Amino acid sequence: NKEPRELGVRPCVNVLFRTLAPIYGANILSVIMTGMGTDGAEGVEKIKQAGGKAIAEDERSCIVYGMPKAIVDRGLADRIVPLEMIATTIQQLI
Repeated sequence: NKEPRELGVRPCVNVLFRTLAPIYGANILSVIMTGMGTDGAEGVEKIKQAGGKAIAEDERSCIVYGMPKAIVDRGLADRIVPLEMIATTIQQLI
């Protein structure tokens, strides 16, 4: 779309998460994987406020530990796991 960029990016994960949070609330399991910047952190905060959960990829397996770090630093991650454990963690949490 041609909406203004958020955090300098478009598409922006925050937009997706903010849209989902009031609709699906506690039924959301967000996963933040390797990526630059803090996109996703504000959206995950909305998901957490709505009762949802968040998984962050750990630093060791990230190529760029920006987006997951933002989640971890804000205390929003329910689980912090390496890439190879994300699928198993999703299964455990759902």
